[in-house]
Amino acid sequence: MIDTDMTSPDEAGLAKRAALAYVAEAFAEAELDGIDGDCVVQAALFAAFKHLVEVYGEEQTAIYAEGLPARIRAGGFSTAPRH
Repeated sequence: MIDTDMTSPDEAGLAKRAALAYVAEAFAEAELDGIDGDCVVQAALFAAFKHLVEVYGEEQTAIYAEGLPARIRAGGFSTAPRH
């Protein structure tokens, strides 16, 4: 399993929130420049998986990716309240 948490839970949470803010800002800037949001999403996913493969290898990244459907269905990436 890919474990990117090498710090305390509080520090890791702060770092993850800061990283998400940087990514959200990049998405907003791309939109202001007229780049389609779906293009930015596809590019971000490609860059993220490329980095994961470089750091952890193909097999570990594939194992990580196998867990994504369940996390998506469980609302792990949703920001709106679930009904």
